Amino acid sequence: MRLSLTDKCNLRCTYCMPAEGLEWLSKQAVMTGDEIVRLVRIGVNALGVRELRLTGGEPLVRADLVDIIAGIRADHPDLPISMTTNGVGLDKKAAALKAAGLTRINVSLDSLHEETFTKLTRRPFLDRVLAGVDAAWAAGLGPVKLNAVLMRGINDAESPDLLAWALDRGYELRFIEQMPLDADHGWTRRNMITAAEIRELLSRDFVLGPDPRERDGAPAERFEVRRRDTATGVASGPVLGTVGIIASVTEPFCSDCRRTRITAEGKIMSCLFSREEFDLLGLLREGATDAELAERWQDAMWVKPKAHGMDHTGLGAADFVQPDRSMSAIGG
Repeated sequence: MRLSLTDKCNLRCTYCMPAEGLEWLSKQAVMTGDEIVRLVRIGVNALGVRELRLTGGEPLVRADLVDIIAGIRADHPDLPISMTTNGVGLDKKAAALKAAGLTRINVSLDSLHEETFTKLTRRPFLDRVLAGVDAAWAAGLGPVKLNAVLMRGINDAESPDLLAWALDRGYELRFIEQMPLDADHGWTRRNMITAAEIRELLSRDFVLGPDPRERDGAPAERFEVRRRDTATGVASGPVLGTVGIIASVTEPFCSDCRRTRITAEGKIMSCLFSREEFDLLGLLREGATDAELAERWQDAMWVKPKAHGMDHTGLGAADFVQPDRSMSAIGG
């Protein structure tokens, strides 16, 4: 279950949001902490949710974030609770999040170079993000996972160095194909860096081999990483760690997707690229029982599409219609 806590964000990443930002939801439109805790309870107890990911927007901007996590943890002592964040301000909250019951963290980090980072996010906050990553590790929110979107001609050439940096520190890096979820609707299939290109970029310094662990419905295909011997061109030395590639566009995993999504205003989306939404929060506020909410939730998931149409056999890019919402408004 991926649940968005807010549509607000303090970065303006080019692949997600316009420079001037978006029109934010009103406070009344967004789920309260108690409503979030209740919906998680229904998802776990009635519908078999096995893992929870809190997303945004940027979840760290919610003042009641620690209380929300503590409330969920009180109901579900063994539920894995992760959070995706841009890391700005995480250094000040990592210890409290861990104490409240957060299990682990994913941090978006597209570049280690200040100039490139600022160009992509439109904010000079790289030092804050790196401080947040280190604080998450120190607080025990591991394994710390890093998410990187490669943009052609901007940060794609940096990918081997970013992987080397992550491996040296024990972080798990995952490269994500740019998806057509930008508010400016400027995405094109031609301009995105594909999974095949990512593997080729990394092959400059590394040899990637299959990860023996089962994928088990995970969006990232994992690879074991070894250093490439510059003289022979073959793998040299021990396994340094793993890297993941999320190829939602060119190597989709729709047939094994097990995700349900709830937006910050309590609407169910059966797929990140769905153009259909089902209002759960309105029903909740009208006094619906847990059983009624669970039934509505199930009905929404029955219309989950078999494929999103961006790059499928028998489904060309012409079949795909980009959702009206951007990534920040859906919840990553």
